[in-house]
Amino acid sequence: MYLEHFGLREMPFTLTPDTAFFMSRAGYQDALNVLLVALRSGEGFVKVTGEVGTGKTMLCRTLLKTLGEDFATAYIPNPYLRPTTLLLAIADELGIDYPEKIGQHAFMRLLNQALLDIHEGGRRVLVCLDEAQAMPLETLETLRLLTNLETEKSKLIQVVLFGQPELDGVLEQPSIRQLRQRITFAYQIQPLNRVGMEHYVAHRLAVAGHAGPPLLGKRALDQLHVGSAGVPRLVNILMHKALMSAFGTGTARIEPLHVARAIADTSDARRCTERPLWWRRLPRRWLAGSVGAAAVAGIGFAALHAGDVLAMLP
Repeated sequence: MYLEHFGLREMPFTLTPDTAFFMSRAGYQDALNVLLVALRSGEGFVKVTGEVGTGKTMLCRTLLKTLGEDFATAYIPNPYLRPTTLLLAIADELGIDYPEKIGQHAFMRLLNQALLDIHEGGRRVLVCLDEAQAMPLETLETLRLLTNLETEKSKLIQVVLFGQPELDGVLEQPSIRQLRQRITFAYQIQPLNRVGMEHYVAHRLAVAGHAGPPLLGKRALDQLHVGSAGVPRLVNILMHKALMSAFGTGTARIEPLHVARAIADTSDARRCTERPLWWRRLPRRWLAGSVGAAAVAGIGFAALHAGDVLAMLP
C-alpha cells in the first residue's frame, strides 16, 4: 500500500500486539518492571488495569517473552469460563496431560502434582489472564483456591490479572474479598500524554523502517493527540488512515488535513475532539474534499464522514 512511498519495511500501526513494537518508555517500561519485580519476588496475585486500547495485551505478551525459561506460563485471553473449564485451560497451556474423563478430585490431585514437578524442576508457574473483568466470581474464587497450592517456602502458581477499570469493581465484591487482599502489586496504565504519544509514533515508524525526517509536524501531532486522547489503539487507527490519505495525495509528510480526514472517518476519534479550537480553524475545503481525494487515489480509503465533521464546525 504506502510502504514504499514512506520507506517502510512493514506496517507500523497494525492493531495486533506485536512485541517488536513495545516501547520501553512512557509508563510501559515502569509497568513491566513492576511485574518483573513482583513475580520474581514470588507474589501470588498481581493486577494491571487500563482503559480499552491502552496496551494491556501488548504488555502481557512482552512480559511472557521477557520472563524466559525460568517460568512455565499459561496465557488465557478469554477468562469468561466456568471454574472447571478454566482449570482445564490452564492445564492445556502448561502441557499437562490428563485423561479425557476424570473427576474433579482426581484432576486437582493430578494438577497439584504437575505443579510440584514443575517447581522441583526449577521453574515457576505463571498464569496471565487477559480481560479479567469478564471473569465470573465463582471462577475467580476457584483461581484463588488454586493459588493456595504451595510448598513451605513459595507459591506453586502466580497470577497476573489484566483488565479494564471495571475489574476494580468486580474485586470489590464481598464474596471474593480474600482474593482482593492477596493482590500485593497493582499498576494502572494511563493514556499517553502529548510527549509520550510523539515518542510512540516515532518509535513505531522507526521499528517499521522509516529513517527519514519526521513525518508529522507539531500541528499534526497536536491534532493526533486530541483525536486519539492518547489511547495507543486509536493512535494506530488514525495514523494508518492518515498515512493512506497522505499517500493518496502524493505527499511525503502527514499534514494536518490528513489527520483531520482520519479523525472524521473514526467515530471514537470524533467523540474525543468535542469541538476543540483546532477543528474550528480547519478550512472547510479540506474536509469537503477528503472523499474525493481518497477515491482518486484508489487505495480503498473508506468514505470519510465529512458531513459529520462539518456539522461540528461553527
